[in-house]
Amino acid sequence: MRFVPGPVTVTVPATSANLGPGYDSLGLALDLRDTLTASVAAGGLEIEVSGEGAGAVPLDETHLVVRAMRAAFAQMGGEPAGLRLRCRNVIPHARGMGSSSAAIVGGIVLARALVAGGELLLDDDAAFRLAAEIEGHPDNVAPAFYGGFTISGHDDDGFYAVRAAVDPRVSAVVFVPPTGVETKVARGLLPDAVPHADAAADAGRSALLVAALASQPEQLHRATRDYLHQDYRRPAMPDSLALVDDLRADGHAAIVSGAGPTVLAFSDGPDTTLTKELLTRCPEGWAARHLAVDTSGAVVDA
Repeated sequence: MRFVPGPVTVTVPATSANLGPGYDSLGLALDLRDTLTASVAAGGLEIEVSGEGAGAVPLDETHLVVRAMRAAFAQMGGEPAGLRLRCRNVIPHARGMGSSSAAIVGGIVLARALVAGGELLLDDDAAFRLAAEIEGHPDNVAPAFYGGFTISGHDDDGFYAVRAAVDPRVSAVVFVPPTGVETKVARGLLPDAVPHADAAADAGRSALLVAALASQPEQLHRATRDYLHQDYRRPAMPDSLALVDDLRADGHAAIVSGAGPTVLAFSDGPDTTLTKELLTRCPEGWAARHLAVDTSGAVVDA
């Protein structure tokens, strides 16, 4: 196996999973990108991190990007003598916007790009499956890798992901609180079983959400009503759920992004009346921004 000396740069989008009713299955890529640059070296490991996570994430083999790169190299059948990695992070950490999935997907795509013929040794399906195996579930890694709106899951044949259409009118405003919630904490609040009526209602809303995102955004408020997970997580993020309640009461299609605590409200463009009104609803101390839907997924810069 022959390595490309590099440097190689990959950008990976933020993502929002669940989107209300689509628990562990629906995900949307957002136009907010981490930038990862790597090159092979004669030996050793050097990591530089700026932006989100600087001073907090490990700078050794346990760094998530490095772990993903090592897994990809192993699957392709080789390992470089040394690595140099630079991460410029803008996706908030522990906020339900897919920072870990961006790291995993970015690491795999970086490793593949550093190998001559890497896309033949590790095609897109295999790269996605490896990312899902590392993350443990596919709902964030699928849109991070493929871009756009994805429906993903796991069955007897392994992890799968399918891209679905997104109406060009659809965009989002995200409200990011100053403190995060670890995914394992948010998941730990979920019950082992839910009422059959809630499961049936959630299935119907998930199906409606696919149609709403594709061509009927006027249905997004109804389609984003969740019965399975958000209310159970209220003790870990009361302010986030209070904001969701307030926005929904005023007719906005608002949800908890992923495991939270970021709140996402669907909008209709960067400079519209709706977006401007949503941005005024940002709680004090939080950050709000409009984000377009990303349609590219992980990209190797030329």
